Amino acid sequence: MFKSIRLSLLAGCIATACQAHAAPAGDLPLMPWPQQVSRPAAEGSLVLDNSVSIKISGDKLDGATERWRKRIAQQTGWQLQPAQANPAKPTINIHIKNAVDPLPKLGSDESYTLSVTADGVQLTANTRFGAMRGMETLLQLIQNGPQNTSIPFVAIKDVPRFPWRGVLLDSARHFIPVKDILRQLDGMAAAKFNVLHWHLTDDQGWRFASAKYPKLQQLASDGDFYTQAQMKEVVRYATKLGIRVVPEMDMPGHASAIAVAYPELMSAPGPYQMERHWGVLKPLLNPANEAVYKFADTMVGELAAIFPDAYLHIGGDEVDDTQWQESKPIQAFMKQQKIADTHALQTYFNQRLEKILEKHHRQMMGWDEIYHPDLPKSILIQSWQGQDALGAVAASSYRGILSTGFYLDQPQSTAYHYRNEILPQGLNEVDRITKADSAQSWFFSMPRLKGKPVEGSFTLVNNEMAWRGFIDFKGKSRRAVRDIEWLSPTQVTFTVDTWMGETRPVVTVDKDRLSGYFLVGNVRYPATGQKLDSVPDGVQPVVPAAEQMNNILGGEAALWAENISAPLLDIKLWPRAFAVAERLWSTEEVKDIDNMYQRLQAIDAWTTVSVGLQQHTAAVQQFTRLAGTTEIMPLQILAQAVEPAQYYTRQHLKFQAGNYHHFEPLNRFADALVAESSQVRAMDGWVDKLIADPEDGNSAESLRHTFTRWQSNTPDVLALIDGSYQLKALKPVAEDVDRLAGIGLRLTDMVAKQGSLSGGERDDIQKQLDKAAQTQDEVIVAAVYPLQKLLRASIK
Repeated sequence: MFKSIRLSLLAGCIATACQAHAAPAGDLPLMPWPQQVSRPAAEGSLVLDNSVSIKISGDKLDGATERWRKRIAQQTGWQLQPAQANPAKPTINIHIKNAVDPLPKLGSDESYTLSVTADGVQLTANTRFGAMRGMETLLQLIQNGPQNTSIPFVAIKDVPRFPWRGVLLDSARHFIPVKDILRQLDGMAAAKFNVLHWHLTDDQGWRFASAKYPKLQQLASDGDFYTQAQMKEVVRYATKLGIRVVPEMDMPGHASAIAVAYPELMSAPGPYQMERHWGVLKPLLNPANEAVYKFADTMVGELAAIFPDAYLHIGGDEVDDTQWQESKPIQAFMKQQKIADTHALQTYFNQRLEKILEKHHRQMMGWDEIYHPDLPKSILIQSWQGQDALGAVAASSYRGILSTGFYLDQPQSTAYHYRNEILPQGLNEVDRITKADSAQSWFFSMPRLKGKPVEGSFTLVNNEMAWRGFIDFKGKSRRAVRDIEWLSPTQVTFTVDTWMGETRPVVTVDKDRLSGYFLVGNVRYPATGQKLDSVPDGVQPVVPAAEQMNNILGGEAALWAENISAPLLDIKLWPRAFAVAERLWSTEEVKDIDNMYQRLQAIDAWTTVSVGLQQHTAAVQQFTRLAGTTEIMPLQILAQAVEPAQYYTRQHLKFQAGNYHHFEPLNRFADALVAESSQVRAMDGWVDKLIADPEDGNSAESLRHTFTRWQSNTPDVLALIDGSYQLKALKPVAEDVDRLAGIGLRLTDMVAKQGSLSGGERDDIQKQLDKAAQTQDEVIVAAVYPLQKLLRASIK
């Protein structure tokens, strides 16, 4: 069924000549980028005024005209003339070919065509869902230009690449009020996401009201839960936007909240207390207790009455089997049922649960751990373990979606998420060593702040002065590396995207010893190792056959809430989620990173005005609270130079300090920051241009202006820091930024004048950069890295 949906969409695309540009062309601020965009040779635009009118034919979209008129009014600032009931010559004419059930389903037709000419706008779609997606494209095209408000002449043919394009919101760890969820749904619709994955239960809280098991909300929610009426409100609102809502009720693990309310359902006796700490915890439902299945049956029935989607997510991840191993009754049950081990016991539980779901006309969805050949092919597996796990699922004729690489609660660069290809990729023989090649392999060990060290090996291959390479992380498949650069005869760096984020080793390989650090995101992790005698055997990526790729239905961005509360939601999700949306909607060939950032900047502004997202107002609120005044410009300038520590560094630091729990306040400067500094990214570009052309006066002047501004800001930001105990730990960061600004001015002049530093000055600057690169108050002075490039360019 689902394969035929994918193939029919593809066939329709071919039939209508839906060819994507290799990269988006022109200055259209569209995201996700459509499958085909055509501009007329004689460019022009449709000029709008406040008489703009909308006509919808072919289906009844209750409230859509009013909603879209409001959006246009917000974008233009106009008071629109009263809407006409049935305008004869509408500005925007929307024709829907087929009236369908308003409830969105997996595989609903979301294709559309859009034409803007001097005669007006014609939007045609097979269903209401395509009309909704096409209207978001049109709203992005409305431009307030130098002369007027207009829509450029354009012809668009569009259809999504994947049918499952979701966002996971975690209401279990930090509760999210309904009003904030509805706003995220507006953002999702704008980005053409079509699934809200609502994580409703976990160890730290049960977040929905049960009629039959009321102690769940009474004892295990701290009073923060959704009534059935509120959940139905979310479903109704999502449906109007063409978005499915898939609830998640985690079982048999992540069950501490259930344990507080109904300890008799657990695998070890109570009593249990509300769990305040984050992590993988021990309470498990008891698969040998029939009352557990009665509980599951009741809960599935209650959720099915609220959430009409065909899928219900049962979690199933991170099961610590200690309680099962230590329970004599459970061990006896396993022996009686001839269940070999606890993994098979979880499969037994899932088989029982799958039958309950089938009884309520629902299909099972869960994380990687539920994958087992004894479960029917109808289940859907969400992968947090990566493309290899997803590839194995698809190759075994099970359906799956990807979340690895789309964890937006991790403050990673947008480029990292944007490069994350959903379909598993092979190595294209990067690791094939020929007689003409010279290869060297190195073992490495990278200790982390929490958990085992990351270990493995990398191999660098030289052939006629061209370098290539690959890396083998322990327990992972082999990956190709890129951007290999020898910084000196013994110091090398390269880049590879990993489950931790963008990873860039900067290591010295000398006398068979390896030392240095791995830059994971923006955080340095020390590394050691030694040379290997031979190239190690590696594990090849799991790449399904072409026809099996159809089992991969798409992916989901995930926003886990250990470090995110409702006031921070928009800051952490938007606009980065648009990059994930583009990866799920647009063709694989649309992947120019610089172009993506250019369009993302326009989308960021558009979403705050047209959609009402609050990433900027929320940041202003957080800075104002920290500063104790509305004069927050000093903090905003400081924020240009720094970023929150990336990967899971912040979580691991909290764990080391004993603060990895629900009551740790999310009130730091780091909490108010976006994932990456656009100013540092711009600086990086100016540095590259200046190094390539020392006579590039524009780049040099842009750098000088930035550094001078940072220096001038120092007295003001230090005054704010001295007046707020919540900012005290930030003082060394502000002082480092001041010193680095002085270094930046010195290095910019040195590169522009093609001078050379003395050895002593070079070493002193390197020490200051290394010091400033350390994590302080959970932030990193990201400006270190463009300065590091300038320093290297200053050494002759």
